[in-house]
Amino acid sequence: MRWHHFNWPDSREVLSFVGDKWSVLIVVILSDGSLRFNELRRRIDGISQRMLTRTLRELERNGLITRTVEPTVPPSVYYELTTLGQTLLEPVKALVVWVQTNYPQITLAQEKFDRNMAL
Repeated sequence: MRWHHFNWPDSREVLSFVGDKWSVLIVVILSDGSLRFNELRRRIDGISQRMLTRTLRELERNGLITRTVEPTVPPSVYYELTTLGQTLLEPVKALVVWVQTNYPQITLAQEKFDRNMAL
């Protein structure tokens, strides 16, 4: 692919939600199978109910997850990766591995930068 011919305006919206930290975490967590809303929320440290709801809706809107409501009292809502969502697993997991591998170097660079800014 020639990057200078890549259609960035068309891809920018998709990249903005696919690369979002909450979207990445949700996709990785759902790689193990379907989960209920509260199970997802418990597994994602620091996410608010509002942000989880917004992110799930955006992933559903873009065809990456499905939302299934079972008619129980109260209703049980399950989220699961679609076939399209599963195709995102390989690049997302590669990104997670890259972050884990390079986190020590990134932390050192941040500390060095912060020390230089304090001078």
